[in-house]
Amino acid sequence: MRKGTKQFRIQNSEFTIIFPIFARIIRFRFPRPVAGSGHTERPPPLPDGAPCSGGAARCPEPLPTENAAMKFTLEHKDPASQARAGLLETDHGVIRTPIFMPVGTAATVKGIFHRDVRDEARAQIILANTYHLYLRPGMRIIEQAGGVHRFSTWEGPMLTDSGGFQVFSLAACRKLKEEGCHFRSHIDGSKHLFTPESVIDTERTIGADIMMAFDECPPGDAPREYAARSLDLTERWLDRCFGRYAQTSPKYGHYQALFPIVQGCTYPDLRARAAENVLQYNADGYAIGGLAVGEPTETMYEMIEVVNAILPQERPRYLMGVGTPVNILEGIARGVDMFDCVMPTRNGRNGQLFTAEGIINIRNKKWEDDFSPVDPEGTAFVDTLYSKAYLHHLCVCGEMLAAEIASLHNIAFYLRLVGMAREHIAAGDFAAWKETMTVKLQRRL
Repeated sequence: MRKGTKQFRIQNSEFTIIFPIFARIIRFRFPRPVAGSGHTERPPPLPDGAPCSGGAARCPEPLPTENAAMKFTLEHKDPASQARAGLLETDHGVIRTPIFMPVGTAATVKGIFHRDVRDEARAQIILANTYHLYLRPGMRIIEQAGGVHRFSTWEGPMLTDSGGFQVFSLAACRKLKEEGCHFRSHIDGSKHLFTPESVIDTERTIGADIMMAFDECPPGDAPREYAARSLDLTERWLDRCFGRYAQTSPKYGHYQALFPIVQGCTYPDLRARAAENVLQYNADGYAIGGLAVGEPTETMYEMIEVVNAILPQERPRYLMGVGTPVNILEGIARGVDMFDCVMPTRNGRNGQLFTAEGIINIRNKKWEDDFSPVDPEGTAFVDTLYSKAYLHHLCVCGEMLAAEIASLHNIAFYLRLVGMAREHIAAGDFAAWKETMTVKLQRRL
């Protein structure tokens, strides 16, 4: 091997493949300092010319993590509701809340280029899923790439779900125990075990800015006895998650937050207990899980109110897996800051378009000869470039371009909707605007 620092340097991920045990010892016992700082050395940047989102020459250097924390600043509060607007600062960028986060399960928002997710939809943060990335491509590949940001070329903030919902939705393929959850892959039937500790390790390797704790997500109609037992287990797992989180460090030089998840099904006392319990961790943010899983909509809103009355005002609140445009506005009105849902892309692939004037089923024959733009008020290029007639034609023909156009439109609309909500919160008239919008958003055009 030639002399010289650059030639002699071996990336941890490569070294781990050759000597897994020894590499872990070296990494743990002898972190290499960066010259002139008290921080451990970050993985080297991508070579000049390596692609990043939007065609940038190189990805930005991550910020050091020593004494770091995720900062959330409340800027505005609506006088007639609990709605709020804020800034969430991460090492990969600032997120303006309230915000919708497109779901990129496999480190991609299905059917849309990262460039368009960022520039056309104007997404500020996207999701990836621990369960799916763990199975494919696997942690060896992710670590070799330098984390999910470099692997996927998404430069902005990213959040990873713990994979708990995916595991527990495969009821026939899993076995729940105190140690964790044994399950079989939906891909090849292979056996795996998720524990709170292994999920935190996996999320560290993925490298998202926000990690979610491992929990059980019971069904919305779970009996109280089951819901109570499930919450007991989730709280014990949560303690183990934060224990492992404190024992480990980020692998790629940027700060990673860990959000606990408040469960409790549809039982107000269990929800309140869960919300009180998570306060002990003084987390960078808090999530509300286990809703929009079959319970009545009004019950979902009631649970949000119970939880948000307890969660701290100065930290962001994330409502997981919700939902329709109306659900999002109602969540904002109750003090929620962050949302995600597969609905924009999933429904888009089936020909359903969300607009500020109502819902369009573009497959209906009525759009066959409508040559008006897909959405004259839309912000994405597809909204004004293509006509409803053309999109109808693509849908009927089964062309993949139809799904791409509709998905991008829907993602862009969701981001435009939360952007409008933010503007009205700042203006002090969100509550009145919301009442008008919720009527229009539910119309079938």
